[in-house]
Amino acid sequence: MDQPSGRGPRIERRISSRQHRADFQAAKDAPTEHKPKLITTRSVAPEVHGGGVLGRFNTTLAVTITRSVGTMWAAYVFTLIAIGGGVAVVTQNAFLTALSILISQTFLQLVLLPIIIVGQNVISASQDARAEADHITLTTLHAINVQQLEILKQHRRMLERQEEILTILQKGLGTHAGPSG
Repeated sequence: MDQPSGRGPRIERRISSRQHRADFQAAKDAPTEHKPKLITTRSVAPEVHGGGVLGRFNTTLAVTITRSVGTMWAAYVFTLIAIGGGVAVVTQNAFLTALSILISQTFLQLVLLPIIIVGQNVISASQDARAEADHITLTTLHAINVQQLEILKQHRRMLERQEEILTILQKGLGTHAGPSG
């Protein structure tokens, strides 16, 4: 893209990995050689918590809980916990009050919240990897499109030259062709 007048050169402010920059450059240099990649959460998860048994377990648990908490069923359960806590306070039932405090403050805030954050980190890492792969693929498609447009321009110029030659030939045949007799 052209730079607006009065501004200095464009400064690259994106932060990307060396691998992404290398893949990006390779895609720009040889767009027809690029093979799109399928990126899934499962393929990126080992980068977040490791590929061992414990890392896979932690990732699976965190993503499963994160996706489960983001449902209406979880909202219903949390609503029932809140209603139960309200009933416990109104009826002055010490056991139910302690239980609702234990569930809502201790478990939900101290245990569930960090698990959800870990799940979000895994999901975010897979989305970032997917975005990088898509960026490289789109850049490749753009480069191929630019090449195709150049080929079409060359074809147009060749057709225009051929039309000029045909016009010259038609004029030449028209003036040199005498009456046949």
